[in-house]
Amino acid sequence: MATIDTELECLKELDWQPRCGMKFESEQLAYEFYNINGRKIGFSIRKDTFGKNRRTGEISSRIFVGSKEGSRSKHKHDVLTIKPREETRTGCGAQMGIKIDRNKNKFYVNHFVEMHNHHFVRQECTHMLPSQRKIYVTQAIEVDLARESGISLKSSYELLGRQADGRDSLGYTKRDQKNYLRSKRQNKLAYGEACCVLKYFYDQTLKTPSFYMLSN
Repeated sequence: MATIDTELECLKELDWQPRCGMKFESEQLAYEFYNINGRKIGFSIRKDTFGKNRRTGEISSRIFVGSKEGSRSKHKHDVLTIKPREETRTGCGAQMGIKIDRNKNKFYVNHFVEMHNHHFVRQECTHMLPSQRKIYVTQAIEVDLARESGISLKSSYELLGRQADGRDSLGYTKRDQKNYLRSKRQNKLAYGEACCVLKYFYDQTLKTPSFYMLSN
């Protein structure tokens, strides 16, 4: 992440305005740059379609769009839904596309559309836009400690919000905290299963001399 931060510092002189021909060391750096542009203006972004190198499987192109691009799928407008979610997409056409320059092994902006068809979020609220919300390392430690102490999700979120002088100052929502804990639990389970499989194979090699396993 330090490398990305350093690269972004070098791009400050460009006032965070995307321009065709701009070059980036990686797809992630391009995303971070466009996300900063979104924060400064007042809109959220997301990753959209991409192209891959058939031989290596690496990303060769990507389009970043505003979160209000497109429209909600028809099946999400089920008439049986008691409390349908508010429509958030407006068909906004704002986007930034990047493509790999194979000679220089860098991504460059090959097209940029600045046109928006919606209102922007006020600057004092942009930190709570979906693409801006994040749980930092120090915050993750506090979330983990609360979980290990048996504090419920709702109570720990309220507690951390008070410590930060208000939930809006946390920079993430209760759902973000819930998703973080779920992802961590899933990763832990996946790692645990892998260890169990390896232990099984190891035990078999001790019990049965003819049993063997291949490892990379």
